[in-house]
Order: sequence, then C-alpha cells, then structure tokens
Amino acid sequence: MTLFKKSIITLSAAVLGFSAILVVSVFVFMNTLYYEINMTGLKNTAKTLLTEIGSDRVAEFFDTIQHDTTTTSNIPLSLNVNDAFRLTLIAPSGYVLWDSHVANSLVNHIDREEVAAALDGREGSSRRNSISTGLRRIYYALPIFDNNEVVGVFRLSLSIPGFGARVSPIFLPFVIFICIFIIAAFWAIIMFSRSLSESLGRLVNIAQTSTLLLSDPQAVENVTLEFRSLEKALRVMSEELNLRFEQAKSEGNRLEAILNGMSEAVFTMDSSFRLHLVNPKARELFNLGSRDIKSISLLEVTRSTELLEIAKKAISGSMPIEAELTFHTGAAQKFLVYASSLSSQKTGETKNETIGVVLVLQDITRLVKLERIRKDFVANVSHELRTPIQLIKGFSETMLDGSIDFIKDKEKTIHFLEIIYKNAGIMENLTNDLLILADLENKNDNTRDMEKVNILLLIKEAVLLTETQAANKKIEININCPDELEIKLYGSLIIQALVNLIDNGIKYSSEKSKLWVSACLTETNGIDGQNELLINVRDKGIGIPAEHQQRIFERFYQVERAKSREVQTEFARGIGLGLSIVRHIALLHKGNAEVESHAGEGSTFRIRIPVQA
Repeated sequence: MTLFKKSIITLSAAVLGFSAILVVSVFVFMNTLYYEINMTGLKNTAKTLLTEIGSDRVAEFFDTIQHDTTTTSNIPLSLNVNDAFRLTLIAPSGYVLWDSHVANSLVNHIDREEVAAALDGREGSSRRNSISTGLRRIYYALPIFDNNEVVGVFRLSLSIPGFGARVSPIFLPFVIFICIFIIAAFWAIIMFSRSLSESLGRLVNIAQTSTLLLSDPQAVENVTLEFRSLEKALRVMSEELNLRFEQAKSEGNRLEAILNGMSEAVFTMDSSFRLHLVNPKARELFNLGSRDIKSISLLEVTRSTELLEIAKKAISGSMPIEAELTFHTGAAQKFLVYASSLSSQKTGETKNETIGVVLVLQDITRLVKLERIRKDFVANVSHELRTPIQLIKGFSETMLDGSIDFIKDKEKTIHFLEIIYKNAGIMENLTNDLLILADLENKNDNTRDMEKVNILLLIKEAVLLTETQAANKKIEININCPDELEIKLYGSLIIQALVNLIDNGIKYSSEKSKLWVSACLTETNGIDGQNELLINVRDKGIGIPAEHQQRIFERFYQVERAKSREVQTEFARGIGLGLSIVRHIALLHKGNAEVESHAGEGSTFRIRIPVQA
C-alpha cells in the first residue's frame, strides 16, 4: 500500500471518527441543555406558584388534612394554573393528598426521586415517564415547612416533547451541513495526502536513485521549504553513501581477488567457530566444492581437533599464533598455520570485543621436502667427497714428507700418483654430474631448441661412448631401432641419458653378459593423447629389489651401496646421480623415466617421451 493510500485511509478514519464524536457530543449537549432549560423554567414556575398561594396556606392545608382527611375546603382549586402544568401535594408518608390532573387514588410517591429529596428538606427534580399519565414529564418538588419541620411536598410537573421531536425540524439541514463538512474535509485530506506523498516520493526517489530532483522547476513550486531542505540533505547523504558503497564494493572485490589468488587456505569464523568465509584454496584442500559453508563449524569441515585448539588459543589470547600441522587428506601434507583473532570496538567503549578468528594455512609440504633433499644433498656430497679428498691429501702429504725416498722409489711414486689421479677422477665425475643436474633444472622449456634427429644414430653414438667399458667386461650390446625413426628432441641430452643407462647396465652386469637397447614409436596414445617414443635399456645384471624401485631415481640413492661398489670398475665408481640425470632429461621432454626389475634377474629402464608436433 502506498503512502498516499495510507494517509488517505488514516486521515479519513480520523475525520469520520472526529465527525461522529462531534455529532454525538452536540446532540448530548443539546439534549442536556434542553432539559436543563425546561427544568429551570419549571423551577421558577413552581416557586412563583408557591409564592402566590402562600407557604403558610399550604402548610395549613397539610396540617388540616392530617387531622381531618375529608376536609378539602382549603385546597386552592380556584388557582389559575396552566393545564400544561400538573400540581401535586404529597404528605410526608408519600401519600398523594391532591393532584390537579388525576382525581383517582394515586400510588404512594415515597420512592420518587424528587419527593425523597423534598422530604429530606431539599429541592428535588427529575424527569421520567409518568406512571399515572404515561407521558414524558419533568418534575420539581419543594418542601413545605411548619416550625422547621417538613409537613408535605409541593410538586409541579410539566409534560414536554422529547428532544428528537424538538430538533426534527432542523435535523435535515444539520445532516446536510455535516455531509458538506465531511466532503470538504475529505477533499482537504486528499490534497494534503497527495502533497505529502509527492514530497516523500521525491525524497524516496533521491534515496533510491540519487536523482537531483531540485533541478526540476516543479520542485521549487510544489515542495515546501522544509522538504526542499530535507531533499538537499538527502541528496548530499545519498551521494556520500554511493561513494562509500563504491569504495566498499571496490575493497570487497579487491579482497575477493586477493583471497581467490592466494595459494594459502583462508578461513574466517565467529567466536563459536562457525565459518563465515573460505577461499577457493581452502575449498580445494578440504573437498568442499560449492557447498554452502554458512553455519558449518571448523571441526566439521577440517576434522582436525589440533586446528580447532589453535583457533581457541587465538581467540582467547591477544597475540597471533603460528604452528605446524600435518593433514592426511590423501597424501600427508604439512602446513604452517597462522591464527589471529578478529575484534571490533563498539561505540563509546574503549575495550575491543573479540568477534571471531582468521586462520591461514600455508602448504609447506614441498618446502619441507626440498629442505630434506637439501640436507640429504649436502650430506651425500660431503660423504662422496670426503674419501677422495682424504686420500688425495693423505698421499700428497706422504709424498711430501718422504720426497727423497719417493724420488728413489719410482714404482711407489707411480702407485701413489695413480691413487691421487683415480680419486681426482671421482671428484671430477661428481662435479660434472652436479653441473649437468643444475643445468637441467635451470634449462628453459623452449621447444624451439629441439631438432629433428634420427634415434638410431643417437643410440649408436651412446653405444660408441660406452664401448670401452663394455669391452673391458666383454659385454655384448644389441641395438633394435627402425632406421627411419626421427623425432624432434634434444639430441645431446638423449645421448647423455642413454650413456648413463648403458653405463649402469655394464657396471652391474657380470662379464660376458648382454645388453639390449631398443627404441620404437608406440601405436597407442600416450600422455595427453600424444604418441610416445619408447626407449628401453635392458640388462641381465644383479637387478633391483622392489622396495627400492620407487626411490631409484632420487639423487645419491644407491641400492646395497657396499655390495654394488664391488662390481664397479676402478675408475667408474657410481655416486647415485646417473639415474637422477636420466629422470630430469625425461621430464625436460615432458616425459618420464621408469624401471622394471627383479633382484638377480636384471633390469629394464624405459624413457617415455611424447612426440612433439
């Protein structure tokens, strides 16, 4: 319902109610006034009549009647009284002694209101329908005294028409006047309501649309000064609110963009740990999807009592909290948790009230793993370098301390130099492998550097580079590759990977054994729906136990290190970086490296490389 209709209904009801009250009040007042005027006239007439008769004569009459009830000679029958007036003389017992209109016996009047008042020594009056005549009458009674004692009642009554009969001649004009008054009032109400509705409608329009309505010529003419001032105030307030709303909206969008772009999981919740906001990373971490998180508890979402305890400590304390937690959502993930309470200050209060808590979960699983790898790397490099450095240092010091003896003993000098040379070679191999790994990790993924090369030629070159080691152990290397197989890749890196795999096969195979190197293009689709180049290097060596196959491509990882070193050549002792280099070369080609092996039965290493268009 519009304000215009509401104001019309309200004011109309008020006018109708006021008109009804006014009409009723006027009629009640006029009715009371009508009877008061007639009663006053009757009072004056009664007193005048009693004066003309004489109070003494009336008192004498009552005294005579009390002694002789048959005597009526002193009754003032000759008094000239208008027939409209009815005179009644009543004894103190209430018995009617004489009535000017009724000759028959009348009922006792002791219970009449005006008679009771007169017998009590006061003037009394009343109005009612007469039981004797059945007409509407007004009564006025005067007490008659004899020696200060009431000896009777002098009552005068008058029959008058009802108030309605009196006002009936003017009733129609009065009704017409009332109708005209109501119509005029309704017209005024409509005009006032329309003016009020238009003015308030303009204010609402300003509040809703910020329209500058004061530029409208009708605004100056129709809007009152108060509403114009209010319009100006609302316009300024509306402009300020719009500005603040846009700022808040911009801040909200910026905050949402920041939260959506964060790699950390963010939760905000109230003091009862009911969630209010989670960012996409948190939804992904705890598999929330598009689920509505309103009124869901933190424990229900994360299933972590440790995280809940951190939130409780943050909300009960004043300082932020940092802690590390491990979640087992699939694979174990380690997180750095930052928790801080949210507070707000109420107007007029100096102390902030805690209203919630915010949690930020940073995934440090990769950092922890990298830190572990770094520690292992430092430990392994130190371990691998310690022995050759000690040997080189020790034999060098021995040669320096016994320089004269070594000059004389040429055979011993050559033996010591060979040991120094061998360990220097070990250090050189280690540094070369580390440099290769660093180069592979830092190499940009730029396919423009790839060239289309013949795979058979690459295999033959790798076999040629390992021919000396194979010949030393009389190992036969067999090649199986189509002559026309050409693929776009990094040729030199593939040769390096093949050399490492063939060299491993030679090291861990017995003498007079065989190696097989093959390459082919798979007929089925591989990674991302692309065909794959499959390169296999198979040996009949000592094999790799199943429990070690998952870690064989890690840096410095070696299976049964003491035993494996016994089967390696003197100048080619492994340091556990060869297979890690193979894996990085495969990853650089967006492929992968695999192993299939059984202890004592040999191993098959595979390099899978998706074919580039």
